[in-house]
Amino acid sequence: MSIYKLPVSVLVIVYTVDGEVLLMERADAPGFWQSVTGSQDPGETLFDTAVREVREETGLDAKKYALTAWGIETRYEIYPRWRHRYAPGVTHNTEHVFGLKLPAPEPVFLAPDEHVRHVWLPWQAAAGRCFSPSNAAAIRQLSARL
Repeated sequence: MSIYKLPVSVLVIVYTVDGEVLLMERADAPGFWQSVTGSQDPGETLFDTAVREVREETGLDAKKYALTAWGIETRYEIYPRWRHRYAPGVTHNTEHVFGLKLPAPEPVFLAPDEHVRHVWLPWQAAAGRCFSPSNAAAIRQLSARL
């Protein structure tokens, strides 16, 4: 097994039928708010990656709710501060967007090594708080999906 992360990831927008979005603040970057995100493991489908990351980061079982691939794929430059996690020479990642629709906000249990706090916000406010442009753009897609 490689010690490096694959440059393929999922971004899972966890939201409610009323348009509330879950955001979490990164433990390694105070002030950086984001949705569930994580790299694909070797041999894993993107759907399985999304289910695993939701469970690891929030404690939620994505299989109990409506988890759907949104058909959005974004290739972006990996922030230099996190490139050491990837093989030498890897500078870009491809992110695949999923949505996880819940009936209402649920309690979440954060992985303390990844996130320090969370908040449920209306989608417009959530999009404005994200540090990642692709995360904010994906959240803005909710207006057409609610």
